[in-house]
This record gives sequence, structure tokens and C-alpha cells, in this order.
Amino acid sequence: MDATSPLPLRKQRDYRLLWGARTISITGSEVSKLAVPLTAVTLLTASPAEMGLLTAAASVPALLFGLQSGAIADRLTRHRPLMIACELVSCVAAATVPLAWVFGVLTVPWLIVVALVIGTAGVIFKSANFPYVAATVDPSQRTEAMAGFHASYSVASVGGPGLAGLLVQTLTAPFAVLAEALSFLASALLLRSIRTPEHNEPTRSTGMWPDIVEGLRTSLTHPTLRALLGAGVTINFFAMAYTAVYMLYMVNTLGIPKGMIGFLTALSGLGGLLGAWLTSRLSKRYGENRVLLVSVLFFPLEILAVGLLSGPLWTKLTLLALTGIMTGVIVVAFATCMGAITLRDTPTALRGRVNATMTFAVQGVLALGGLSGGLLAELLGLRPVILICAAGVALSTLWIWLSPLRPTRPNSVHPHHPAPTPVPDPLTHLIESKRHTVL
Repeated sequence: MDATSPLPLRKQRDYRLLWGARTISITGSEVSKLAVPLTAVTLLTASPAEMGLLTAAASVPALLFGLQSGAIADRLTRHRPLMIACELVSCVAAATVPLAWVFGVLTVPWLIVVALVIGTAGVIFKSANFPYVAATVDPSQRTEAMAGFHASYSVASVGGPGLAGLLVQTLTAPFAVLAEALSFLASALLLRSIRTPEHNEPTRSTGMWPDIVEGLRTSLTHPTLRALLGAGVTINFFAMAYTAVYMLYMVNTLGIPKGMIGFLTALSGLGGLLGAWLTSRLSKRYGENRVLLVSVLFFPLEILAVGLLSGPLWTKLTLLALTGIMTGVIVVAFATCMGAITLRDTPTALRGRVNATMTFAVQGVLALGGLSGGLLAELLGLRPVILICAAGVALSTLWIWLSPLRPTRPNSVHPHHPAPTPVPDPLTHLIESKRHTVL
């Protein structure tokens, strides 16, 4: 190893702490995804309207505060204290659920407020975490670091639901939420133990709205960032439309046993672990641009296979298992490279705002996609909607392949160190939950 080469990430104490913090926190959130709705349904007899509000409360903060959180992150000299504060606020909010149940004051509105508080803290955390990665790992290891974080989501998606079921069965649903509170606390303590100093130069602010506009303008005018944003929005819109009808299609049209659907979802999580391992190695050899160019080609394959699927049950299960693993690999490969390229091509002073802009757009389109998928299914039927979604996801290929990410001459740029596209001066400045979504 070269004397100037950084240590492997697995040997870097601070990266291990950061990775461990995210893995524990995300796993706790996976437990809460089952425990909170069960609390509302079984113990508080929530109405369908209340359940809708409770479900929406998790995504509303990204729409309300996503852009502002990016502007705040870019103004900071140090991001870690804000990240720790967000985890502690989430810990306190989650801990109120079992306490309120013990004292007999827990209500559905209480759960909705808790979801809003935790969601808001999560949005702010993500905005600060994205530029913080640059301070924690060497630039040559950012793609591998991103792959590690996406592996955390895969680990949580595989182990979280099973752990949630065990805790709900053992402790009851309200006390299972305590596991989420403890996971936030553990995350805060691990983040507090990180020693790497930050050397962030805060951007000069001209006001919240002008700062937000800078991030929006850069995301839309920079050719590479615009392509990533367009591809992410396209994928998530049609992936969520697919998700909206997926369960009905699996059970009613394909006749897949309900118990097998959870198993197939877990296989996608295992595919994500494989994807994280492959991406960190392939990107070192071929570069993030080329891995992204190839991965986007495979995005529509599982949805297309599901839409055309027929035959005996064992044939369906075999194909669904294989395509599920493949999708896990592809989603993590694409999301990892998308994050690494965004970090690479965005000026340091704008990383928080550009990441917040992408998260706002890519996550914000999920609700619209889910609504569209359900309405189209009412008009056209389930299978036609699946095929439409496959065609829609395929459109993301155009965003990527018609952008500067596609090299004009073979080997014109060294794959390990692609030259960043210049960013125009803006004024005179990116699962958990769905298997196909990229952020």
C-alpha cells in the first residue's frame, strides 16, 4: 500500500462509528414502522382517515423543511453537533409513546405529532450528514463509504421487520417503540465518540430564500446534477406507482402466498448487501460514472418481468426471487454512485443545499406516484399499470445516457478520478423504505 494511501474504511475507527450509528438508528426506525401502526390500529382503534394522516406524517417533513434544512447545513462550521441533537430529539419523541401509554394519555394525534417530530429531525439530520461524510472519509473512499451506508439500509430491511415482530409479541406495540428511542440514543452516543475534526467553511448567507434558490438553480443548471435529479424523480415516481399496486397484483393476479411476499422482500435486502459489496469494488476499477450508466439499464427489468409473469407457482417464485435479488443490487449500485457523484461534482459550499434539493424532489414525488398508480389501476387494471411503470422507469436511462456522465471518448477520463464538470456561478452556488426507490 502506498504510504499516502488512507487506511481501509473497515480499519478507520471514526467511519466505523458513523456507520454503526446509522445502522442502529435505521434498524430502530424499521421496528417503529410496524410498532406505531399496530399501536394505532389495535390499541387506539384508529380510523382509516387517522391511519392515512399517520402514514403521511412520516413524509410531510421532507416537503415542508427539506429545502430549508439544506440551507441551514451549508451555514454550519460543524455538522456533527446538529446530527447529535437531531438524534436526541428523536429519542425523546419516541420515548414519549410508551410513557403516554402507561399514563393512559396516548392518542392517535399524539402518534402523529411524534411522527412529525421524528420526521423533521430526520430531514435535518440527513442534510447535515451528507456534507459530514466529506469530513470523515478520504475523497478516494467516498463511494465505498456511500455503499456502506446503503448496506445499512439493506441490513435494516432484512432484520428490522423480524425484530419488530419479536418485540411487539414480547413487549406489546407501544413498548416496542422504546427500541427506536434507544436506537436514536445509541446513535447519538456513537456520533459523540467520533474524533475527526471538521474543517468546513460555512457559506455566506444572504437570507433563507436566496440560499434555497442557489441550491435549486445549481441542481437544475449543472448538467450532471440535473441528469441525476431527473433520473431520480423519474425512477421514484414510477417505482411508487408500482408499489401502490404491487401487493394487490401479487396476491390477486399472480396468486403468490402472503407469507412468501415478505420472504421476497427480504431477498431484495440481501441483494442490497451484495450490491454494496460489488459497487465499492467496481467503482474503483471502472469509476462511478460507468457503474451508474450500466446500473440504470437494469432498473425496469424486475417490474417488466412481474408484469409479464405467468405459469405455475414455482416458476413465478423462482423468477421473483432472482429479479428481487437483482433489484436490490441495482438500487444500491445506482443510489451509491448517485450520492458519490453528487458529492464529487457539487461545490463544497453548496453540498447541503444540493443534497436537500435532490431529496426534496426525489422523495416528494413518492406521494404523487403512489396516488397515480392507484388511480390508474382503477381505470386500466393491475397488469397494464405494472407494464406502464416498467416503461416509465426505463425513461430514466435517457436522463443518464444523454448527460455528460456518458464519456464521449473511451478512456478519455481516468475511471478512478473522473474530472468534475464545472459548476456555473449561480448568482455572479440525495432505501426506507421502498425496494425500488433510490433515496
